[in-house]
Amino acid sequence: MDFLRPASWEEALAAKAEHPTAVPIAGGTDVMVEINFDHRRPEYLLDLNRIGLLREWEVGEENVRLGASVTYTQIMEHLRAELPGLALASHTVASPQIRNRGGVGGNLGTASPAGDAHPALLAAGAEVEVESVRGTRFLPIDEFYTGVKRNALEPDELIKTVHIKKADGPQQYSKVGTRNAMVIAVCAFGLALHPETRTVKTGIGSAAPTPVRARAAEDFLNAALEEGGFWESGKIITPSIAKQFAELASGACNPIDDVRGTAKYRRHAVGIMARRTLGWTWEQYRGTGITLEGAA
Repeated sequence: MDFLRPASWEEALAAKAEHPTAVPIAGGTDVMVEINFDHRRPEYLLDLNRIGLLREWEVGEENVRLGASVTYTQIMEHLRAELPGLALASHTVASPQIRNRGGVGGNLGTASPAGDAHPALLAAGAEVEVESVRGTRFLPIDEFYTGVKRNALEPDELIKTVHIKKADGPQQYSKVGTRNAMVIAVCAFGLALHPETRTVKTGIGSAAPTPVRARAAEDFLNAALEEGGFWESGKIITPSIAKQFAELASGACNPIDDVRGTAKYRRHAVGIMARRTLGWTWEQYRGTGITLEGAA
């Protein structure tokens, strides 16, 4: 195994172009596990730790530009107000040591359906900036995941930045695991209210071959909130609406049975999380401290 260590972004792109099979490594929290257990033996490792721009973030007027190597700890400490859903997801990642190393870029590169950041990125409507010596592409997060641990990157491309719209409403994240820390998600759910556009977006993790949105649930809830005048009145969402939203979210899953949980349990848990996160976010939106009626 050869170790490539570029000193600049331009050198990194050139190295990736010359060695398309090179596996990028920054935090190493996924790659090194696979190597240590001999599940993966790449010909080249491309170390990105000397690339300063990947560790930078910028809060703009409407968006946050998040370098691929910005860590979960930095997101929690510095971007909680702008990216509340992603900050909550960051809290659930493994241990403090791993949160100090791992970042969203690695989660996206690995593209595991169980990656903790994915539901929050889907709910927030993120966009992934990727680059090669041929140029730059911007990929909507919905189009980034193409299969189990597969993404839309071309062989010579690297993830540079994740662009995320600053939260204009409450966001929530919920995760089920076999214990409270150092655990891969059995399933996870993210939800974001977007009052400016009067829409709700979701994200589901570890309950399908890829991270997915519950689009039918979103469409139903968006119509129900609009037709019922909920955005203007801030009134409590009825139990029937919450129940239907939860059932549709559960229906968006296509899970498997594995050592962490059954497909039936995952569908059930996603429905519960959908109803609860809807209650939490709507309570925040209303600003009254009143929880969703009938929430589990």
